[in-house]
Amino acid sequence: MAEKFLMPKLSPTMEEGQISRWVKNEGDKFDANETLAEVDTDKATMEMTALSGGTLLKILKGPGETAALGEAIAIVGNPGEDISALVKEASSNGGAAKPVEEKKGEEPKPAPTPAPVSAPAAAPAAAAPATNAPTNGRMIVSPIAARMAADNGIDLKSVSGSGPNGRIIKRDIEAALSGKSPGVGKAISYTPSTIVGASPFHDEPTSQMRRVIASRLTESIGPVPTFYLTAEIEMDNTLGIRKAINAALDEDRKVSVNDIIVKAAAMALLKHPFANSSYQDKSIRFYQQADIGVAVAIDEGLITPVIRGANLKGIAEIAAEVKSLAAKARAKKLQPEEYTGATFSISNLGMFGIKEFTAIINPPEAGILAVGGASPTPVVRNGEIVVRNIMNVTMSCDHRTIDGATGAKFLQTFRQMLEQPAMMLV
Repeated sequence: MAEKFLMPKLSPTMEEGQISRWVKNEGDKFDANETLAEVDTDKATMEMTALSGGTLLKILKGPGETAALGEAIAIVGNPGEDISALVKEASSNGGAAKPVEEKKGEEPKPAPTPAPVSAPAAAPAAAAPATNAPTNGRMIVSPIAARMAADNGIDLKSVSGSGPNGRIIKRDIEAALSGKSPGVGKAISYTPSTIVGASPFHDEPTSQMRRVIASRLTESIGPVPTFYLTAEIEMDNTLGIRKAINAALDEDRKVSVNDIIVKAAAMALLKHPFANSSYQDKSIRFYQQADIGVAVAIDEGLITPVIRGANLKGIAEIAAEVKSLAAKARAKKLQPEEYTGATFSISNLGMFGIKEFTAIINPPEAGILAVGGASPTPVVRNGEIVVRNIMNVTMSCDHRTIDGATGAKFLQTFRQMLEQPAMMLV
């Protein structure tokens, strides 16, 4: 019997999903546990599998389209069944059926044209756009295609989209990488000219990850009463320890300064339980281990893979785990248990030349450390001016569980462990 296939919950924080691509086409048969489509969720691209066998009779949501949890995205059943009533019902509920690909011989429907922008009458003509770029100034790109293009240095203006309405999808980038795409060529050359008037633009669909980041940060900065504490830390001994550790390790096992920072933060958290807690309205939850979220930048925003029990792990083990999780994060292959449930987070922008910044707490965690870069700085020691490698860190604190003195004491312990790394053994 034909029935609607509903958007499933593929991650703990997922509220809606965006179809990346259909693995099965209309008319294809499938078995139980077989993948039907790939779906972009808030944190990763997940495979959507069937609970039982059947035939994909109708696709209601094509690549790039978004559906809420429980919304119909396809109709499955047995070949030859009458599905007109189900299609009509889905359409009336906002799940109108749309083809996954353009049918042969049909012309794609043009995308809505934005309001024209007036320019001075004497404005010189701008350079001609790439042949595949829509004349209305919009370029439609799927999130996965955009990420693949960025990773491989492909100019999207040189790629012809084969998806609905000229949308650039995953297979177009794959074709470009293999050199088989007729739409890929050298950048169009033109004579520089003076451009007058508003800048051209294009809109790209917001990815699920970016939507959730926006929602979570709005949730944090409003309801969470946050204050900030900044400390300077002398990093010369930590840099020396890192050099000594790396001298004893193979090239692919080298540790970073951030790996040592993760270890120091984990050890300091256990000495200050309120910093390793979360506010639960009618109670405060204290965690027995330090599960550290390490912010990783990817094309669509930030994701925080979690180092479980970082207080129990050696620095080399933390380094290996961070590298592995960061690689999976950039490939959008993290599983939900690998990026949820941190008790505290660290965001390090020192490698980008940032000296000091503040980070936004990721609820329900009570704090996050914003780490800047260490740089040689003149300081006074024993009445003399000497040069030391100084690093600034700023702790964002949820005042519902961490007060000023508690946060200050945590930073004091954290500083001691980095300035005298042997303190991590105490």
